[in-house]
Amino acid sequence: MGESENITINIICGPTGSGKSTVALELAKFLPIEIINADSRQMIKYLNIGTAKPTKEEQNLVKTHLIDIIEPGTKYSAFRFIDDANRAIENILSNNNIPLFVGGTGFYLRALTDGVVEIGETEFEIKEKLEKEMELLGPEKMHKKLMSIDPLEAHKIHPNNKVKVLRALEIFYTTGKSKSEISATGVYRKSKYNFRYFCLAPNRVDLYNAINDRVDKMIEMGLLKEIKNLISKGYMNAIKISNVIGYNEIINHFDGKSSLEEAISLIKQNSRRYAKRQITWFKKQGDISFYENRADLLDLLVE
Repeated sequence: MGESENITINIICGPTGSGKSTVALELAKFLPIEIINADSRQMIKYLNIGTAKPTKEEQNLVKTHLIDIIEPGTKYSAFRFIDDANRAIENILSNNNIPLFVGGTGFYLRALTDGVVEIGETEFEIKEKLEKEMELLGPEKMHKKLMSIDPLEAHKIHPNNKVKVLRALEIFYTTGKSKSEISATGVYRKSKYNFRYFCLAPNRVDLYNAINDRVDKMIEMGLLKEIKNLISKGYMNAIKISNVIGYNEIINHFDGKSSLEEAISLIKQNSRRYAKRQITWFKKQGDISFYENRADLLDLLVE
């Protein structure tokens, strides 16, 4: 058994605005931790205020990895996250410090801890051809087509789920292998370390109030100025592609599609909805401990 298999690394996860970073910064007063960011939004360069990215002062207090690693609008895969995270872990351990994951991007964390299959991008011509077939033949006949190619996958998908049917067909016509075959024998990757999940999940009233207050603080800190500056540097399309809550709402305000008050209200609403989706995701994770109070979680991690 390798040495890495005996190492268990903690993950502080939870919805946006729950106080994950606060717990991590407090924990750093007691333990020699280094943080590995697991928030996809904070990986994007230049998007600072609207992503609640740790300040330079906070990063000086606790070294943080995987912050500002991609340009706005750039794709970042779960496969790359696993590789980047493993390198960060090794770097931290070599410094005789303790790695700690902090963030709410459940998809990346699940890929890290449970593994993921790499399936490349579908060739455009294949995708276009299959979409035209779907329009012509309809979902039932396309599902039958999938059944003849990949019955295991077809049985998992409702015949009316066009998106999943098309994706499974795209995989076959792109790779020459069924999705089931790739899942069973294809390129599969996960971290070699063990992990333990701790989810910070305040009660809904407190969480939503914290989210609303945070959005107001972002506006006070200069979110509009940050976005204007990025637009002046030619990043508007990249920001739109990145689709980070807080940025497109303000861009729409600048375009005259809403008042500032309406934009701020929408940011709060979208942030609350995002938090709700995150909670739902982590509840389905399994093998995860939930904590309503930051102090309770901190006490546990310090022990």
